[in-house]
Parts: sequence; C-alpha cells; structure tokens
Amino acid sequence: MTSPQDKDAERPGWRIGVLYSRSGVTGTTESQHFFGTVLAVEEINELGGVLGRPLAPVAYDPRSDAEEYRRLAARLLLDDEVSVIFGGCTSHCRKAMLPVVERSNSLLWYGSVYEGFEYSPNVIYTGAAPNQGSMQLAAYLIQNCGSRIFLVGADYIYPRETNRIMRETVEEHGGEILDETYLPLGCDDSEINDVVADIRRIQPDVVFSTLIGADAQRFYQRYHQVCQAEGPATAHIPIASLTMAESEVAEIGPQRCVGHITAATYFNTVDTPANAHFLQRWRARFGDHPASVYAETCYSQMHLFARALQRVGSMDTRKLVQAVHQVQFDAPDGLMSVLAENNHSVLTPRIGVCREDGRFDIVWESDEPVKPDPYLTAFGLDEFWLK
Repeated sequence: MTSPQDKDAERPGWRIGVLYSRSGVTGTTESQHFFGTVLAVEEINELGGVLGRPLAPVAYDPRSDAEEYRRLAARLLLDDEVSVIFGGCTSHCRKAMLPVVERSNSLLWYGSVYEGFEYSPNVIYTGAAPNQGSMQLAAYLIQNCGSRIFLVGADYIYPRETNRIMRETVEEHGGEILDETYLPLGCDDSEINDVVADIRRIQPDVVFSTLIGADAQRFYQRYHQVCQAEGPATAHIPIASLTMAESEVAEIGPQRCVGHITAATYFNTVDTPANAHFLQRWRARFGDHPASVYAETCYSQMHLFARALQRVGSMDTRKLVQAVHQVQFDAPDGLMSVLAENNHSVLTPRIGVCREDGRFDIVWESDEPVKPDPYLTAFGLDEFWLK
C-alpha cells in the first residue's frame, strides 16, 4: 500500500493543511493566523518553493467550533491526504484535533499562546508557554500596577489554567486576587455588563482578562464606556492580557484601549531588520490592516517548516520533527528555534502598553530569548523579576 508520504512525492506541490477560523468568536484573531500563513506561503513560493516545488495549502474555515476543528482535521488527514496541518487558536480546538493527529502520526503546528502543561511528539508549539509571558506579566503588574487583582476569563481550559498560574504567583508574592469570574464563549452583553459593574464596585489595582475574541472586544468597549460615563475623576484601572493584540485593538477602537497592557512575544513596534522586512511585505499585501503576534508567529513557523522540509525533502513526520530541532529562522520578533525536549519554541517575552494609534509602546523586554518551560519546573518569580 502506498502511504500519503509516498504519494506526496508524486505530486507537483507540497500539500499542507490550513485550519484557521475566518468567522465565529475568534474570527478576528484567527484571520491573523491565516494572513500570516498566506504571506509566508506566497513568499516561499515566490522564491521557488522548497526543493523546486511550491507549498500547496488546502484550507478550511472551522468557524471557531471545536467539533468542526476535529472533523476538518480528519478530512485533511484522511480525504485530502495531508500529513502536516497548520491550525488552531484556542486550546479546546487544539485538544479536539490532537487525537486525530496522533492516531494518524501526522504533525500539527500550533501558533498560539497557551496555558502550557502539554507535550505531544506530533505537535510543534510556536506560541508562548507560561514562562514566556504569564510569569513576566505577573511580575510587571505587581511592580507597576499593584497587587490587588481581578480575574475575568472565558470558561474553558486556557483561561482557567492561566488564571490558576496568575493566582498562585500573585498570592505567593503577597498579592491578593479579589475576584475570579468566568463567562461562556459567546456570552450575553448583560453578563459583560455585570462583570464591569463588579470591577467598578471592587476597585482592584488591575484587571487580568483571559476573555478572547469577540467577547473580549465587547468587554473592552463596555469597560471604556462605563469609565467615560463616570467622568475623569474616576481612577483608570488598566486591563492586562496575553491576547489583546493590535488586530483586536483595531476592532475595539484604539482610543478605547489606551493604557491597557499586553504581554506578547511580538508587537509591530519591534525594532529589528527582520520585522521591517515583514511589515513591508505585510503592508504591500494587506494594506493598513495591522499585523499582530498571531500573524507574525504563523508567518515565522511556516518559514521554519520550509527550512526543515528543505533539509529532509520529505513529509515524513519523524524526519520533519527531527529536522525542525536542527533549524532556525530569523523571525520578526527574534531568532526562532524549537527545543527537542519539549517541541516548544525559544521566544523573547515583551510587555507593551497600548497607545492612541493602536500600536504598543514596549515597556519591557527580555534581554535574551527565553527557553520554553511548559510545565513550569522553575516556578516562581525570582528569575522573572523585571529590572
């Protein structure tokens, strides 16, 4: 019997699966994943592809639905005979795909910040692990905003686990979590209104939000509306996040996000030659629509994949993963590489404060790239305390 990998050698292009939602609650975020992927594929193919063969994406829209992710991943792997998928944003969608990917011994590239505490030999994790954003943000908030923190998140694994890490870290260093509340994905406006009212009543030093997508956008808009209505005498309580990037800010309205805080491995204000090249290509392709960490990560992981594929000339999962551990890419946010011991990426954590034009002033960044520690074996803030 001929395997999908053997059949691939007979085709003119390298077939890859692309699963990012263009609609649903995470449509704005996942469109960034999609655009970054498109930009990299076009760039690679313009340069002659890989070993003289173009990348040939097969793309579907899972509509922000975990069951659709599972179904479409199976369709790609079984019907479309693809063995490598680039896709997923939320953790429940990644976990929906994981059994399908592992059973077929295929490879998933996952480019989102996530809660950690996972390893699969069939997944390359290129988004930030908890020690590449969460821990640094906790230190920054305690040092610069205060230690009385209000937690609000979406009701699924990523927010709950991320908030658990935040709670344990803050309390370990003398801080206090004043409230912790969760809203269902696609929540009602009334539920958002209740949370905003609680924040104004409790008056924390800072809000840490793990709401996502359209729900987070509505939360920021309502929060701004309430603060404005209460007048300039009302103290501004910042919202901190790991996910509120430039693309989301553009949807909310930059004037509603001024002063809010995001921890990410990339902002489009990063000053590197690689980022200047990336943004030039981005603007030529997508105009004034802002690039964010989601686009940059997916752009970079595609280039890293192409380098691994160039090395082995095969879509065989085992060979590709081995090659991924041996290559690097000069990404817009810094040199990207993947550790063999956990399949997670070495990344540079940064913290930004949103300004009136919707971009971020980078107020802190790591002196060097940080090795991923998805299981937080070095748990604690001592090494993260910001200078």
